[in-house]
Amino acid sequence: MPVLPLAHISWAIADNADRPACDAFFIDRFGAETAYEMLVTPETEKYRFDREERLMVIGDTMLIPIAPAGRGAEPGNPLGDMLRRTAGPNKWIGMAFRAADLKQADVWFRSRGFSLHYDRGMENHYFLISRGQALGLRIEVMQGKLPGDPRLADDWNTRRWRDDHPLGIEGLLSVDVSVESLDHARKVFGEQLQWPVLSQRSLPEEGAQGLAFDAGDVVVEALQADDDASALAAHASNVRGICGITFKVRSAQAAW
Repeated sequence: MPVLPLAHISWAIADNADRPACDAFFIDRFGAETAYEMLVTPETEKYRFDREERLMVIGDTMLIPIAPAGRGAEPGNPLGDMLRRTAGPNKWIGMAFRAADLKQADVWFRSRGFSLHYDRGMENHYFLISRGQALGLRIEVMQGKLPGDPRLADDWNTRRWRDDHPLGIEGLLSVDVSVESLDHARKVFGEQLQWPVLSQRSLPEEGAQGLAFDAGDVVVEALQADDDASALAAHASNVRGICGITFKVRSAQAAW
């Protein structure tokens, strides 16, 4: 895959009433900075919003919990149904990457055998690759800026999460994806997406074998469970896709 910077990581919340508590968790525990909050209000009704979301930044990483709202709360709304269907424990939506030229990215992904989906009216902004094509990982490729994204400012400084926050977060270490087979992960991530393999390792504390890929400015690590009866194996079989994200901290003991 062409080197595309990670734009954000997103997941679904089935009930919008639960979203404020989710946002507060990241703000209170991780010192997340709000870049932008999209709300359904009488003033925004004309925009026909179908969701509410808060774009939050922790270090160099943007996280976006998304919940159906407005038109999205109505049964049969495509976006709302997707969020309700996707929501669940350890069930993330996926990752978004930023492309300099969306048309060129379109050509590249199609040449690698991917089918692309464009939401109506957003053809010049992003396209989607469904979870079924990338081991449960939904990939969004977008062009342009995310609203309020502070990481694009000249004076943006990620060191304050490391130096000023008690957790001492240095940055995103990896996005972890459960897989049933590392060989399959190598074919999809390594060959089809052309992410270079960084390392393969045994993770006895997690009961897994890991295969790490260089996905541009983020590491994606495929995890295959050692025990078919484990929670990781169940995730790979029943949920699929992202099973967690790992932040690198200055001191694991202090963070604990």
